[in-house]
Amino acid sequence: MTDPITVSPQVTGPVTIAAIVEGDGEVSALPVLLRRIAATLSVWNLRIPQPRRIPRSKLIAPGGVESAVLQASYQVTGAGGILLLIDSDDDCPASLGPALLERARQARGDREISVVLAHREFEAWFLAAAASLSGCRGLVDPLDPPSNPEGIRGAKEWLSSRKNDGTSYRPTVDQAELTDVFDLEQDRKAAPSFDKFWRDIERLLRCEV
Repeated sequence: MTDPITVSPQVTGPVTIAAIVEGDGEVSALPVLLRRIAATLSVWNLRIPQPRRIPRSKLIAPGGVESAVLQASYQVTGAGGILLLIDSDDDCPASLGPALLERARQARGDREISVVLAHREFEAWFLAAAASLSGCRGLVDPLDPPSNPEGIRGAKEWLSSRKNDGTSYRPTVDQAELTDVFDLEQDRKAAPSFDKFWRDIERLLRCEV
């Protein structure tokens, strides 16, 4: 029987978040975002191994998320946990998220695990805080956010249509830099899936095993 996971107000030792993502852009952007949140919460001892990129179709296939979580778990030897971040696309996050979390816990129930589905895609979080990205990476200034940022199918295309430097939005080029700039609090208010992400990351940062 494993010891229970407890949440402490301040973890004193190193904290590791082992992440699993689906896109190339998230491999570089997610560590930037995790460090920004950790700094906001005054957590300075965060360790982030390079996120594992696994295609979404492979992750949600039978045995996919279980295998990914098992491999990621070997990178967490103390405080912290495992993060799975994928786009919800056209799936309902309230259905797919809990289903994937249950499968992940079957693989490593002794580890703290978070599953977050960006609704509909990671870039929707940029749309939610669009005003804070005005003029960044060739985006127009001012950049007004859409009324329903998480309801747009095609956030990448939305960003491309609002660049005035002759280029299109490219995740491997733009995602990490925009992640380093967008307003976190504004995003929490406008994008419910980002607010869930924030709360899940705070939990992982405060967890000791």
